[in-house]
Amino acid sequence: MLSVLIETRDHEEALARTLASLVSAAVEGMVREVIVLDRGSSDKTSRVADLSGCLFVSDATLNDGVQRARGDWLLLIEPGARLGEGWTQDVRRHVAGGGSPGRFTRKRSGFRDWLPLKRRGLGAGLLVSRQEALVVMREGWNGSTLARTVRAQRLDAEILRDGK
Repeated sequence: MLSVLIETRDHEEALARTLASLVSAAVEGMVREVIVLDRGSSDKTSRVADLSGCLFVSDATLNDGVQRARGDWLLLIEPGARLGEGWTQDVRRHVAGGGSPGRFTRKRSGFRDWLPLKRRGLGAGLLVSRQEALVVMREGWNGSTLARTVRAQRLDAEILRDGK
């Protein structure tokens, strides 16, 4: 169902935390694949992705990831982000109910978390159909640019940012 796209650059530890939070969704069939789009990491990001069974693509753009994705839906998240309990049920309901893009509810813990989402890019993640991403995306865009461009509904499930 979902192809998860994660853009990285020297995010070895953060990527490991994010991937660990996706294991149960992969087991239940919600996550079909995880594509790690790397922008020149010099740490062990590629090893973390490889050991986790991800497709690791070096010097990749978001457009490369969207083109390679096999899922009908894309989930774009930042390295270190973790999705809260019940997110898979919320995503299933959302997709079945109309198919518009969606953003997760950010768990708020500090002043920075109260800033408007438009400035935050992928701070709340982005759930978007692959078809819509292909239509609206332009060459050179990253996940944050795409997230700031599409209008998305708020999902009930929470997302926790790195370090929160």
